Amino acid sequence: MVNGLHGDQMLLGLAIGIVLLIFMVLKTKIQAFLALIITTVVIGVIGGMPLNTITLENGTKFGILQSITSGFGNTLSSIGIIIGFGVMLGAIFEETGAAKRMALCFLKVFGKNKEEEALAFTGFLVSIPIFCDSGFIILSPIAKAISKVTKKSLISLGVALAAGLVITHTMVPPTPGPLGVCGIFGVDVGQFILLALVLSIPMTIVAILYARKYIAKKLNWIVNENDELVEAQAGSVESGKSIELGSENLPSTFSSFLPIVLPVILILMNTVFTAMKLTDGFFHILIFLGQPIVAVGIGLLTAIFILGKNMSRKDILASMEKGMMSAGIIMLVTGGGGALGQIIKDSGLGTYMAEGITAMNVPIILLPLVISTVMRFIQGSGTVAMTTAASISAPIILATGANPVVSALACCVGSCFFSYFNDSYFWVVNRTLGVSEAKDQIRVWSITTTIIWAVGCLEVIILSFIMH
Repeated sequence: MVNGLHGDQMLLGLAIGIVLLIFMVLKTKIQAFLALIITTVVIGVIGGMPLNTITLENGTKFGILQSITSGFGNTLSSIGIIIGFGVMLGAIFEETGAAKRMALCFLKVFGKNKEEEALAFTGFLVSIPIFCDSGFIILSPIAKAISKVTKKSLISLGVALAAGLVITHTMVPPTPGPLGVCGIFGVDVGQFILLALVLSIPMTIVAILYARKYIAKKLNWIVNENDELVEAQAGSVESGKSIELGSENLPSTFSSFLPIVLPVILILMNTVFTAMKLTDGFFHILIFLGQPIVAVGIGLLTAIFILGKNMSRKDILASMEKGMMSAGIIMLVTGGGGALGQIIKDSGLGTYMAEGITAMNVPIILLPLVISTVMRFIQGSGTVAMTTAASISAPIILATGANPVVSALACCVGSCFFSYFNDSYFWVVNRTLGVSEAKDQIRVWSITTTIIWAVGCLEVIILSFIMH
């Protein structure tokens, strides 16, 4: 019994709350944020928490409303500003053509017959500031142009591009989903970025291999001279042809990469110098510049004054405001997840479940992985899946003393699982590539995401043994 509450009663409240959350998201018109708040209240009421805030003998304020407000506020206090900066950065990046410049750069670096790698790693970087849906729409014309020139399968090129985009969108801050998970777990963003990048590379490589070795053979559809999607004839790949894509009015390669690379480098420097206890003198300034809020803010300013130098004041402000419109719902869902996690923590349910899991000797890393995977399959949104998994598992993980960074990564990996009809990105990828048959759509994207998920799961489990 914690704070006068029975663990079994709170566990019943959690079970009912999760079922209710799934029902509301799937079957009603209730938005995910409101569903999370309602779920939090239901768990607290069934669990026996006081409706109104009371003060305990030790001075702690306790109650359903207290948990909701403190959980919501504490989560957004750490990552809300970064989300706002990040979406504005992405809007400028999208508007200026920097994504296309990065694609041209990677095509040149990887060379002929490596177009899948070039597109995948373009998506890999582009999706750090840009939402993967927008990134795919922006970059898919490049995949079509490559298919037209080289006679390579548009579908394999598109799968490689889509995979690169979705992996960093799911795994690497300052993309809002993983950033929200960092906030809920309270982990160091720099350490999380470093590990997420390391885990993301094998996931991307496997997706490239699947696209080239399987998709290219099963769905060998190319863009012909009339810009029509047709089935290729055997031996039609023209690997010797150079790819010429228009690069007029695009920012320079340096200008395109700088707003993304600079914040990541600053954040990682902060993590490394702090870990090495190099906190005096000039290092003190570098650590300040590497705070995620400051680093992403510097990236945004860099984008405004370098990428946006040819844009009018009116256009660049309109672009940033457009990006800010998408930030609202992300912040609300993340804050709602924080409220759900806080009530699990305040009620003592996190400690109660942690003790039960420890007694059963079940690997703790499976908890966030399974919750995120199931939530993803049921309702389709990767952001809702990882946020819900983090909200439920964070208080339990922290109570067991397990590594919270690995558990946060597990939440992100689980949300990659089997994208299908209830996921908007599934339709963006398939419709843009012209894939209309359900069987082909599943081969193109559902299996791709499941392979990515499987590799990620293996990596997270290995990492849990290394960083236990």
